[in-house]
Amino acid sequence: MTNATKIAFLSAALAAFMLPAAAQTSGGTVPSTTPAPNPTTIQQRKENQQDRIANGIGSGQLTAGEAANLEKKESNLNQEEKLMRSEDNGHLTSADRGVLNQQQNQLSNQIYKDKHNAAVQNTDPRSEVGQRQRNQQERIAQGIQSGQMTAGEAARAERNQAAVNKEIRTDRAANGGHLTQAERQQINRQQNHNSKQIYKEKHNGRHQ
Repeated sequence: MTNATKIAFLSAALAAFMLPAAAQTSGGTVPSTTPAPNPTTIQQRKENQQDRIANGIGSGQLTAGEAANLEKKESNLNQEEKLMRSEDNGHLTSADRGVLNQQQNQLSNQIYKDKHNAAVQNTDPRSEVGQRQRNQQERIAQGIQSGQMTAGEAARAERNQAAVNKEIRTDRAANGGHLTQAERQQINRQQNHNSKQIYKEKHNGRHQ
């Protein structure tokens, strides 16, 4: 092989080697073999929000009242999604998804604020009444996370718990921080009713 031939061969090889780099530096792109991640679906976002609410209830970061308010908003979003699908043969348009995602963003921000404010639920109660409150919250949180309770069912359960919590605070304030025997019996009756309702909602066949 002559020197001229060698030079020509080496020049061609060098040019081929430099092509990818030249394409990148000149603004071109090299096709990637890694598939792009799929965007989060509406259903995945709903499940994620429910998990965050359940975790907040379980950790005590969300009070019953806060959880009831969040689940009511989630339930309203679910109803809105159903209406949108009914108008488009079971499908969501791009505009529908944009609206739902925007509302889920707002709800996500609210969940964060409620979980990081000063209001908390007692996670280590000493009294029998407090232990029942805690037990009910744990059952609701489990129902939400497992999908056994819909957002609407969870909202009702938490409203019931918030009402009991308020009654306990009122009774204690009227009696120097204590509950009378009659008040404890009344609260237990209400918690028995709430307990049965939680069980029914977790076993009625409706799922989130």
